[in-house]
Amino acid sequence: MFLCQLFRRLIPAAPPDPRKGESRNAEGQNGADRIRQIDAATAIQWQAKGEAVIVDVREPHEHAAGHVPGAILNPLSRFDPSRVPAEPGKHLVFHCQGGTRCGPAAERMMAAGYTGTVNRLRGGFAAWVNAGGTVER
Repeated sequence: MFLCQLFRRLIPAAPPDPRKGESRNAEGQNGADRIRQIDAATAIQWQAKGEAVIVDVREPHEHAAGHVPGAILNPLSRFDPSRVPAEPGKHLVFHCQGGTRCGPAAERMMAAGYTGTVNRLRGGFAAWVNAGGTVER
């Protein structure tokens, strides 16, 4: 399993091949096209305006030590896409500690049929803190 994760990080995904049954959505995008990285300043701005649903994919002990106010805890180790609320008009933002674990969580979200965009917080919670984001303990 570890090698598969390593290869996914090192080698970009190939575009879907319709001959192999791979498909795109109505806009011609596959799930990977709808996973984006955003900086902490953008996430902080969205949260301040009430325009974001923030999902923390860290483990409970990490979340308890400090988290983004209002963030929904959904640890990668038992990530459940059905626990991510669909709030039309809001940006969906996933974060972890350093920005790595939110990638597999975003991929699982897409595989479960999510049709929107998942925004990954580049640099994770550490970037949020360094950018002056509010932290709840």
